[in-house]
Amino acid sequence: MIDVNTFQNKTAAYYTLGCKLNFAETSTIGKTLKAHGIRKARPGEKADICVINTCSVTELADKKCRQTIRRIARQHPQAFIVVTGCYAQLKPDEIAHIPDVDLILGAEQKLDILQYLGDLHKRQEVGEVITTPTRDIRKFSPSCSRGDRTRYFLKVQDGCDYFCTYCTIPFARGRSRSGTIEQLTTQAREVAAAGGKE
Repeated sequence: MIDVNTFQNKTAAYYTLGCKLNFAETSTIGKTLKAHGIRKARPGEKADICVINTCSVTELADKKCRQTIRRIARQHPQAFIVVTGCYAQLKPDEIAHIPDVDLILGAEQKLDILQYLGDLHKRQEVGEVITTPTRDIRKFSPSCSRGDRTRYFLKVQDGCDYFCTYCTIPFARGRSRSGTIEQLTTQAREVAAAGGKE
């Protein structure tokens, strides 16, 4: 059960590394939190919650994620820090030991973030890890959002069935899955009705 009173007058800051799908999902997370009373932090304002959506395409991407997490923790010293995305799915225990990280959500949990925020109390030791083993990821979480951008991004597919030697997607996002044509066309119609041009 989600206690909406916990979230009243709270602020959140969002950070996205990686692909356009990550940007769309971060924007969807932002819409979800806003609908429960959490306002987006203004530039320079200390946030109560920081959501970092990560990438893990290369070792360099992992390093950039670690640097970003540490930087955000310094900028928002009292914030409840949530790390999600591909790096979180692939190396959750590594992230859990980064100081000040409170919650690590895997690929299947990220868009259900409200279920895992709890009372927003900082963890004393290692962050809490909530992930589904990659082979067991089955859920498709719809995402259609634009955030601060002009274009809308409509997620039609997630994961991949091809295990190319250079690619982490099947390991970070699971097997290929998508919404139904009816769900996707409904989302597209809603965007058009709201004035979305592309």
